[in-house]
Amino acid sequence: MSTTTAHNDLPLHTHKRSRRTTANRVFAVVHSCAILALLYRHALSLLHSTSLTSFLITLTFLISDSILAFMYSTAQSPRMTPIYRKEFPENLKRVVKESDFPALDLFICTADPFKEPPMNVVNTALSIMAYDYPTDKVSVYVSDDGGSALTLFAFMEAAKFASHWLPFCRENNIVERCPEAYFETDHSRLPEADKIKIMYQGMKVMVNNVIERGKVGDEYITGERVKLAFRKWTDGFTRQDHPTIIQVYFFYPNCIYVSREKSRTSHHNFKAGALNALLRVSAAMTNAPIVLTLDCDMFSNDPQTPHRALCYFLDPKIQFELGYVQFPQRFRGIDKSDMYASENRHLFEINPRGMDGVLGPNYVGTGCFFSRRVFFGNPSKFLPPENPQLGPNNVVDKPIQSPEVLELAHHVAACNYEKNSNWGSKIGVRYGSLVEDYFTGYRLQCEGWKSIFCNPDKPAFYGDSPINLIDVLNQTKRWAIGLLEVCFSRYSTITFGIKAMGPLMGLAYCYAFWAIWSIPITTYAFLPQLALLNGLIIFPKVSEPWFLLYMFVFIGAYGEDLLDFYSTGVTFQKWWSDQRMWLIKGLSSFLFGSIEFFFKSFGIATLGFNVTSKVLDEDQSKRYEQGSMEFGVPSPLFVPLTTAAIVNLAAFAWGHVEVFRGSNDLEGLLMQMFIAGFGIANCIPIYEGIIRSDKGKIPTKITLVSTFIAFALYAAAYVTLRN
Repeated sequence: MSTTTAHNDLPLHTHKRSRRTTANRVFAVVHSCAILALLYRHALSLLHSTSLTSFLITLTFLISDSILAFMYSTAQSPRMTPIYRKEFPENLKRVVKESDFPALDLFICTADPFKEPPMNVVNTALSIMAYDYPTDKVSVYVSDDGGSALTLFAFMEAAKFASHWLPFCRENNIVERCPEAYFETDHSRLPEADKIKIMYQGMKVMVNNVIERGKVGDEYITGERVKLAFRKWTDGFTRQDHPTIIQVYFFYPNCIYVSREKSRTSHHNFKAGALNALLRVSAAMTNAPIVLTLDCDMFSNDPQTPHRALCYFLDPKIQFELGYVQFPQRFRGIDKSDMYASENRHLFEINPRGMDGVLGPNYVGTGCFFSRRVFFGNPSKFLPPENPQLGPNNVVDKPIQSPEVLELAHHVAACNYEKNSNWGSKIGVRYGSLVEDYFTGYRLQCEGWKSIFCNPDKPAFYGDSPINLIDVLNQTKRWAIGLLEVCFSRYSTITFGIKAMGPLMGLAYCYAFWAIWSIPITTYAFLPQLALLNGLIIFPKVSEPWFLLYMFVFIGAYGEDLLDFYSTGVTFQKWWSDQRMWLIKGLSSFLFGSIEFFFKSFGIATLGFNVTSKVLDEDQSKRYEQGSMEFGVPSPLFVPLTTAAIVNLAAFAWGHVEVFRGSNDLEGLLMQMFIAGFGIANCIPIYEGIIRSDKGKIPTKITLVSTFIAFALYAAAYVTLRN
């Protein structure tokens, strides 16, 4: 165990290596040897192929298993040096005076009031306004990239309610400082809580009423200051074309609404562009040295969270190279099986813990505290912005609402401000990928910055997760496209990453290739089954030594993954959901994401960026609570899933027919029957979706199209394999 202490020998944080480290390394060597042996068998079979059919089948498996081997090697990298950290925020004030705590600029990003309900923004903002932190050192910025008067209205109401909510939380030492979360629990022990709840419910009804109407009614626009705030929403105002809007409310803490200028003639770089505008606006207004980025639905669950981050930022031994402190994403309302694998344990906990043992975790877009300095060059070479007033060391010595400060803030939020500058390329959040979080964290670490994975027992943040499959798959498809944009750029993790960070970190970041999982998953979802339907043996017999090798590779990979999940404290049921969703994504999100990326690479028009909906439909919520997977909306993403379900069921049934007929090839067909059976076990939600009668079922047209494709595949396989 390593301990970092400050003055008076009081520890601010400690860390220890995982007890599984040695076992992980030994198993990685053994399992890798088995995989190499399997690839050797494919190579031999390829050399001794006696027909074009056997050659093509063997080549397909060689390519698929080579991809599996590559992705397996990238997954081993985080397993080599996993560490566990612990912070001691109770020691912070004994080491550093509270008056010397750095100021905080807290960023909340939203883009669409109809997909990201403004009440989410309200709850997230109130939860971080109420941090146990000097209020004169806190500024909350809401970036509304949709430029919606509805979001501004909700934020104004939040600022009003904050004058009651914040004192109530601090005087009563409330831990749940998100109002929605607090009032869902038993609060009857505090008599004044009922009064606060009535105020909150009144605000909620008013905000939701405005959202339902789609506009802020005249009855709410009272007072000269409020009228002035909404004056910019004219008839010509649209989300793609509007001026900069900056509004300041509630001075302790500061609450600032920002909607950067938009123009149809300028590219806005989505969330990355919004974050860079926030960095510049906040630099002009407050310029705090520590910056927190949050999604609008990710509320704070622990008022001590900034202190945990400061346990690292204020450590003199690491602060020079420390770029950011990443907290894991956690989600509330997840069903007991986590059927959509929304917790993403690999992405949000397992991999970051392993990467933390080298240079630190990647940035996942929310729940991350940054040193503002990290956005301006590497640790040893400061790269100044074009305007010195935007530099991390500049001190804002004028009031936040002074004309000079507001004029500069509006100027740096202009849509053309970044032209001929380093913003997005060398400073700030980086452009070039739909997954700006991954790309930015990756580029920062390539420049020499380190990061910390802070995973306290009490989750620091809670968010909402999608409750229907199409939103999950669309979100994953967007991630897959963005990650491929990095992989096939000059900053590829295989070349640039390994050279800049070393092999362990470079390979750890190679999970960006996850879209290519679609190749082996599609192969194993169809090829063995189609061969089985045609009576063709393509795997070793049970009595052959190669069969044991296949079983060892399969059981070893799944067993290792299961142990990783158990180490995070989850159930077998959640692990099964995760690996099932991995297969589902491989046949849908990863497959379509790969296709869309290559279309985009060749200049073929594709669908643009979509915001994942955070709106909760009552009927969908009921089905989610009952454990029913939600399909409902016809989508091409469902076609390969349904086709695979039909083909696997048909192959498994035909295998049993062969058993009852007393076939002489049963020993050879066993592995193909096992794969088909494994496919059926993973397709149970698909079968349920086909036979259900509610609105969340798989649309009939999808089932019919998939059935037709399944028959076409069988016919093609029959002609090919029989010849």
